[in-house]
Amino acid sequence: MDAIDLKILALLQQDATLSIAAIGEKVGLSQTPCWKRIQRLEADGVIDRRVAVLDPVKLGLGLTVFVSIETADHSQEWLQRFADTVSAMPEVLEFYRMAGDVDYMLRVVVADMQAYDAFYKRLISVLPLKNVTSRFAMEKVKSTTALPLPAPPKATRHLPDLAQNPASARASAQVSARALAPALAAVGE
Repeated sequence: MDAIDLKILALLQQDATLSIAAIGEKVGLSQTPCWKRIQRLEADGVIDRRVAVLDPVKLGLGLTVFVSIETADHSQEWLQRFADTVSAMPEVLEFYRMAGDVDYMLRVVVADMQAYDAFYKRLISVLPLKNVTSRFAMEKVKSTTALPLPAPPKATRHLPDLAQNPASARASAQVSARALAPALAAVGE
């Protein structure tokens, strides 16, 4: 991945609706090479998908809850059943298996406390859980879907592939010989 790929990714993270022409113009490429790079990034799985980011409050989903779960059962069978069940719950936007004092962490978005209570009752009725702790967000201070991208690789001077281009090889040899001639003459004296 080079600096142009990183620029394309930064642009797409901010606005995935930009046209290929607009992206190409901003990164210094024509449409075809720009489109090919985006296709490669998608094929490589770097671009997972392109989506619209919705405002939960405007959709009546104003309550965000972080749910910590501890379990006494750590078997693969239990985990698979729990993961399948929780993943099917539309209120769960994020679901993580954790290290530390809790086993799982969920980010849940619902309309209000009554909707969360209904979700909670469904959650605890599915499988036995040791402890469920709910933390309610009072204010969203920062929320982004844009990942911090790595710094672009340092530019390196591109040397021509002399084996692929014999004319370039001859020209380089002639330039080198002319540049070295005075030094070689001085050594010979």
